Amino acid sequence: MKEFQKHIFADFLTGWPFTLLLILLLLPSVATAARIKDIAQIEGVRSNQLVGYGLVIGLNGTGDSDSTQFTVQSLVNMMERLGVTVSRDDVKVDNVAAVIVTAELPPFAKAGTTIDVTVSSIGDADSLAGGSLLMTPLKAPDGNIYAVAQGPLIVGSLAFGGKAAKVQKNHPTVGRLPGGALVEREIPFTLNPDSQLRYQLAEADFTTVSRIAAVINNHFKSPLATPVDSASLNVAIPLPYRERLVDFVATLEGLPVQPDATAKIVVNEKTGTIVMGEGVRIATVAVSHGNLNLVISESAEVSQPFPFSQGETVAIPQTDIAASEDEGNLVVLQMGVSIGDVAQALNAIGATPRDLIAIFQAIKASGALHAELVVL
Repeated sequence: MKEFQKHIFADFLTGWPFTLLLILLLLPSVATAARIKDIAQIEGVRSNQLVGYGLVIGLNGTGDSDSTQFTVQSLVNMMERLGVTVSRDDVKVDNVAAVIVTAELPPFAKAGTTIDVTVSSIGDADSLAGGSLLMTPLKAPDGNIYAVAQGPLIVGSLAFGGKAAKVQKNHPTVGRLPGGALVEREIPFTLNPDSQLRYQLAEADFTTVSRIAAVINNHFKSPLATPVDSASLNVAIPLPYRERLVDFVATLEGLPVQPDATAKIVVNEKTGTIVMGEGVRIATVAVSHGNLNLVISESAEVSQPFPFSQGETVAIPQTDIAASEDEGNLVVLQMGVSIGDVAQALNAIGATPRDLIAIFQAIKASGALHAELVVL
């Protein structure tokens, strides 16, 4: 194993594009348990999405154009609410941009606390840099206003240029307001100490939910946890914790559990990225890797008649075809090999990330791959 890791490291130094990923996967690792709070949450304790429509002002000529009718109408309506009567034809919106403001209201958020918001242009503004968001109510799907956002935008980008050229870095039409929204209404939710808690898993798995129940019952020396299905379990609240529910939840969330997962291979054909889990297994299969190079070139051979003859100059096309094939290597992978064996064998035949994707797809099609192949 040490010699193989040394060989892999040497390949990385010579430029293998995917060896670093394989090194991280093949180095010896100790299975570390996750906390229950990292893989499950109490039912009902979740964030809520908020959205609102607003205006960003103070832009240096990078706002919406006059053809953006909803921006003009919004600016006129705002001025009239402030007691200023203006003519729609006289309004210029070069320094104003219509935006959609989005935010997430975390659970147990109290009135007076602040949350972050994201501001995105919906018109034809060139940039939101330097702008300030006017007071924008943020509503939930029930139609109630839960927060109000206002303040200067932070846009980590720039965009400038003329008619012939333009320079842009990052995305200039989206900005953020850290702590820019003030919570005005709380979402009612109360943990009932007289009932049981229901936990929901982030990733449904029968093995994981069974392990969570066993860990909880072993810790409290009582059958408190009962799995309901692959994604949830009920936890009864013991009598000593009825008056200390927060302490009970904190104790539950800190318990270590070793989660289980389905064996997967995730490949991204666009970037050549390949990620394989340690549970990937394959049956006995032979893999051959060889590159076939076919070169076709065309040239014209000119046939020219003798001087003062009646002949004509004719160009005769000539086609040359040359085919070459690199030496192929046939590697046999035995049944039940691990991810380390797979990586070692595929490195031996000199497969690139693009080749690996094709190889894994072929192994999956043959029925020898005992893992889920996810292609992004």
